[in-house]
Amino acid sequence: MSFEEYAALARQLSAQHRAGEQHAAAESARRRDLHAAVDYLQQRLTAQGQRLDQLGRAIGIDQPPPAPAPAPGTPGETAAWPSPPSGAGVPTAPSSGPPFAAGAPTAPGTGDGEVAGAAGAPGRAGVGAYPQLAAGEAWLALPTAGSPAGGGVPAQRAAAADPAVELELARRMADEADRHGQQTELLAQRPALLPTWSPLARAVAVYAGCGAAAGVLVLILVLASGVGLVDGFTLGAWICAGLPAVAFFGGYLVLGRWGRPAMVAGTPPRYLPLGFLICFLVVPMAYCAYLLMVRGLR
Repeated sequence: MSFEEYAALARQLSAQHRAGEQHAAAESARRRDLHAAVDYLQQRLTAQGQRLDQLGRAIGIDQPPPAPAPAPGTPGETAAWPSPPSGAGVPTAPSSGPPFAAGAPTAPGTGDGEVAGAAGAPGRAGVGAYPQLAAGEAWLALPTAGSPAGGGVPAQRAAAADPAVELELARRMADEADRHGQQTELLAQRPALLPTWSPLARAVAVYAGCGAAAGVLVLILVLASGVGLVDGFTLGAWICAGLPAVAFFGGYLVLGRWGRPAMVAGTPPRYLPLGFLICFLVVPMAYCAYLLMVRGLR
């Protein structure tokens, strides 16, 4: 081999060495990026789990208990290899005689309990044929790939997954979980009562509804006073103080029970002065409207 060939071979080896170093450096950088992506994704999943726990506690749902282990004999348990029935012996091949010829006819029994020869040839009555399996020996089947005896049968090997592709899919799922979490938080910040209304409009509607219900009670008391069941002092006390106070506290309790979002920082406003004014105006106004209606009919 000449010097030029040695030089060319040295240059080729040097180029291969540099290519191997570059490939190793690129592989190391790719692994560092994959580890960084895995750590970042793990932090995101941990934060999502904590946020889901907070949402569950806010709406009154605790973590589900761990599923109990399946008891023996359940359908989900792997079936054990069946044991041979009691009293059934394992049939063995005869120790002497020619092998069983494929497709050779078998002769019937001799009638005295002995089986004819393997090939049914005359003069070979002592050679026993392979016995037929009885009904109780049906468990002696050939092992399959799913059975314990067929455990040595190699299964089809699954294709190796690309870590970058799997991480990208996990990142997309985490983004989708964040989007659904934000929607859940928006829904949790809305109360069950009139969720699309503003807090002021909701409070006005609740206090006005309670005042209207008290106004109906005022009309019932007025009718009862007309037939003599309620005296004038009791009617005036309920109209001026009793029913307005009942309507005010009723609206206050309704806003506290159904007008409060599941997740809110602090106590939502209940507009107590506005509710007091509405309730103590609606009930007397209902009584005045009833008097005007009666006088108009007369």
